[in-house]
Amino acid sequence: MRVGVQFSRSIPAGASRRYFTHSWPEAWHVMWYVVPTSPQRGAPQIEWNVQVERASSTHFTYWIIVKNLTSDPVNIEGRYVVLN
Repeated sequence: MRVGVQFSRSIPAGASRRYFTHSWPEAWHVMWYVVPTSPQRGAPQIEWNVQVERASSTHFTYWIIVKNLTSDPVNIEGRYVVLN
């Protein structure tokens, strides 16, 4: 199993950002997670989703959209795990 951080960013208050990461082998089963790294108690800080592009017969591109749900900037990490 491979794990790592693909990107670290700060998302402005109330903003959405879209990131992409390319050239992932089609044989890999990749799971994506986005987590806040700046503490804030009491409510969710972000929401995110992943979209997938079959960029070629052998590779995928992942598009990761992150929305800041707060009235403050939120630092985030885009993390992945390859399950096979």
